[in-house]
Amino acid sequence: MHIRQEESERHVLSVTVDNEAGILARIAGMFSARGYNIESLTVADVSADHAVSRITVVTNGPPRVIDQIIAQLDRLVPVHKVVDLGEVGPYVERELALVKVAGTGEARIEALRLADVFRAKVVDTTLESFVFEITGPTSKVDTFVGLMRDLGLVEVGRTGVVGMLRGAAG
Repeated sequence: MHIRQEESERHVLSVTVDNEAGILARIAGMFSARGYNIESLTVADVSADHAVSRITVVTNGPPRVIDQIIAQLDRLVPVHKVVDLGEVGPYVERELALVKVAGTGEARIEALRLADVFRAKVVDTTLESFVFEITGPTSKVDTFVGLMRDLGLVEVGRTGVVGMLRGAAG
């Protein structure tokens, strides 16, 4: 007997919620209860009166399981809207990272050259190190961090993914 495994796919979920204590824990708990990891999680207030927040969750899972998670999220009282950005249409996704690189001589020159290629900004510098700020799709940030490993990577801080649909629709 052969059991077919469902393909796991990357999903970026945008969840609009009332800005209230405990909602983030409830949403994260829904993922862990199903045994799915959250790869990235961001949350920020998005309304002038501080009443509404947007939570962006990046996860991997078969479409059937993601559909179940979305349905459960939709049933939570403080949730206004849940959108699987990749399923709805074209969307924009960005992440910010601070990348500290230590080095001198050729490694220092190469780190600056690569930062220029990736349009990373130097936000702090000493005689022995740089802190770069890089923004873009996760794949760009991953590639930049990978290249810096060979040049003296010391530390990385990442914001996680934020995303929204393209066009006038909200």
